[in-house]
Amino acid sequence: MGALAEFERALIVERTRAGMASARARGRHLGRPIKLTGAQLRKAAEEIGADRETVSSMATLFGVNRSTLWRAMRDRPGATG
Repeated sequence: MGALAEFERALIVERTRAGMASARARGRHLGRPIKLTGAQLRKAAEEIGADRETVSSMATLFGVNRSTLWRAMRDRPGATG
């Protein structure tokens, strides 16, 4: 019985990975949706860099947490430059 369950699980994993690879090949984004656009990140970086706004105020403006804004600016440098 255990061997059958293990085999079934392996099939599920294989099909899931194949589906994800197919979605990537079609250009689909996998995972959690992106909360901030590149334009929003550029605006936030510009305002924060020029000391016109604080990180907290920009995060509130865009409806995200401060840590979300910091992480987005760190992880998507092309969007901020």
